[in-house]
Amino acid sequence: MKIIKYPTEAERAEILRRPAIDTHSLYEAVGRIIERVRSKGDVALRRYAHEFDGVEFEDFAVSELEFDDAERSVSKELKDAIAIAKANIEKFHVAEKPEPYRVETTPGVTCWKKWLPIERVGIYIPAGSAPLFSTVLMLAIPARLAGCREIVMCSPPQPDGKVNAATLYAAKVCGISKVFKIGGAQAIAALGCGTETVPQVYKIFGPGNQYVTEAKLQVMRWGVAIDMPAGPSEVAVFADETAVPSFVAADLLSQAEHGADSQVILVSTSIDLITESLSEIERQVSKLSRKEIAQKALANSTAVLVASVQDGLDLLNEYAPEHLIIACEKTEQLAEKITNAGSVFLGNFSCESAGDYASGTNHTLPTNGSARAFSGVSVLSFMKSITYQSLTKDGIAKLGPTIETLATAEGLDAHRAAVSIRREWIGA
Repeated sequence: MKIIKYPTEAERAEILRRPAIDTHSLYEAVGRIIERVRSKGDVALRRYAHEFDGVEFEDFAVSELEFDDAERSVSKELKDAIAIAKANIEKFHVAEKPEPYRVETTPGVTCWKKWLPIERVGIYIPAGSAPLFSTVLMLAIPARLAGCREIVMCSPPQPDGKVNAATLYAAKVCGISKVFKIGGAQAIAALGCGTETVPQVYKIFGPGNQYVTEAKLQVMRWGVAIDMPAGPSEVAVFADETAVPSFVAADLLSQAEHGADSQVILVSTSIDLITESLSEIERQVSKLSRKEIAQKALANSTAVLVASVQDGLDLLNEYAPEHLIIACEKTEQLAEKITNAGSVFLGNFSCESAGDYASGTNHTLPTNGSARAFSGVSVLSFMKSITYQSLTKDGIAKLGPTIETLATAEGLDAHRAAVSIRREWIGA
């Protein structure tokens, strides 16, 4: 990691810049995949399974036998851990369910809102260099709590043609039975456009590489919603002299090991903390099984020395990190000043891994600065709302003149007439 001390405006812009990709060639490559899946359906999916995954399929659907085999192969220790994580995620997410409400805005005019589940949703579970079975819990649990009628899941096959066993077990305990062995942009295309085998869904959730992300953006043209735009995983740590350098290093590495394009940032008012944390990174990274991946991510990452706490907060709010760890004195007071972040972790013992797996909050979060406008996945993400209004004779009599005045000002005579004809009818 490079160190930037008291950044200038130019250096600040460099810190805020995410790793760039060739979006033009990516757009064209993904567009071809989507169009082929849309026009050729399962034939295209079989071709891509052979081309990208090295497997041959007649049937993409995971069978009952595969679910049973997966359950038998998962250790009791892992099953117990999944059960605890599932319980905590349910406890947190059930509190998010919205309640309907009614408001009488004018005597005789009542408005209300009703929340409904999105009937058919798709979830994508990556399985590139690491099978992210925890993401099944993070997406399936709020979908179930929202009341989604159908949850369709896609995940890439392993070289043996099967989906990762822990991923299938997590799907089973979450009540998902419709799982397809499809990965990459072609999986998003199948969910977004539908094929002979894969049903079209109304909204797609889940992280993935740049091809998956681009595919999610492109299928929106077919009227399919997505959870959020996403990029590589990232974490920012805001630490002062009260932070523990070994903890800081471990937190930075926990994100760096996600992928070579991941980005981690350390912001501190203490040069000693920065120096000690970087030394700890050197010591800890050598022990990681994904050392090479983490080292590549660290090469794109920065430690920033700031002159004051406020300077650090300003920089972090502008950066809008996916994960933000605050390892400082008075963490809750500082957290109140954070306006842009996906999820915030307070204090020396609140590691980002807790949120990734089992504390209860969701780990599907906005990246690439989109936390300035987007939120992480929640039960509400799997719902939609409909508003209603009911006007009595008294209501249209009282509110009618206001509506007529506004419609006249906009030059919409039929809008005005829709009110006037009713008021005349009741003699108002």
